[in-house]
Amino acid sequence: MPAHLIALDWGTSSLRAYKLGPDGQVLEQRSLASGIMHLPSEPRLIAGVHCSDGFELAFDAACGDWLDAQPALPVIACGMVGSAQGWSEAAYRHTPVDVASLGLALHKVRSRRGVDVHIVPGVIEQVGLPNVMRGEETQVLGVLQSFAASAELLIGLPGSHSKWVEVIAGRITHFDTFMTGELFAVLSTHSILGRTQKIVGQFQAEAFDRGVRVALSQDGQRGVLSTLFSARTLGLTAELAAEQQSDYLSGLLIGHELAGLPDRTRNTPIILVGATALCARYQRALALCGFSQVSLAQQATERGLWQLALAAGLTQPAIEA
Repeated sequence: MPAHLIALDWGTSSLRAYKLGPDGQVLEQRSLASGIMHLPSEPRLIAGVHCSDGFELAFDAACGDWLDAQPALPVIACGMVGSAQGWSEAAYRHTPVDVASLGLALHKVRSRRGVDVHIVPGVIEQVGLPNVMRGEETQVLGVLQSFAASAELLIGLPGSHSKWVEVIAGRITHFDTFMTGELFAVLSTHSILGRTQKIVGQFQAEAFDRGVRVALSQDGQRGVLSTLFSARTLGLTAELAAEQQSDYLSGLLIGHELAGLPDRTRNTPIILVGATALCARYQRALALCGFSQVSLAQQATERGLWQLALAAGLTQPAIEA
């Protein structure tokens, strides 16, 4: 089956490449450890010319053979590749924003192969403290493909910097960022809280639930800086075993994150996008917080890149192709 589009999810630590067929069907996919902070450095020939540019090398490794087979394939990319530290900066678009306006604002960079790479701009919100995202906007648009145009949704994207995105009638209207994953990693690796942790393979559900409940309790109202130390003191008082402390800390931080969601979203359907195991934790925590309408999305990035390519006219629906 011939491909219609090459779609790249190019972040800080990894590069995922998708060869998409009619209506965005994934024909082939690859994952490389060639994020913008880990680019290859060994020079090689690209299009008959000696090249040492890391972005060109990573791009060629990800999809050079696909372009050899179909040189006219359009290419679209999202993520940190469009940041100030990326291949070429794609300016932020301001909220509220929809798929059509993002698709019409793609930023082009010409590759050594002579192929244009169309980079999706990030999104910025400047109401109160500024907030930004790159890559998550594409996942959000991929989720929206499965819902009515008039839907009102809250889309959660757990990770190092978790995003919670409010969508009304197909437009990103507001979003919040929580540095939950990064804070968990820092505390577990570089603080005293990690000294007594014993990492085991089995999820400690009871300890995780306890952490969520503490975050939601009266004690939790004093804030995360107050409750964090309980990850140590509950161990010192033999209320948490060493193997339970990591999942307790995880639940505590996720609980504080969820407690920070706007009250107006309490009855809004929630869709989670991300790694399966992490989304399962969030789904469990959301249930403890009283959120009942929670579902998981699949292939959000690929779907979103396809929708943006359609909006930009880079490809057409199968019925027109």
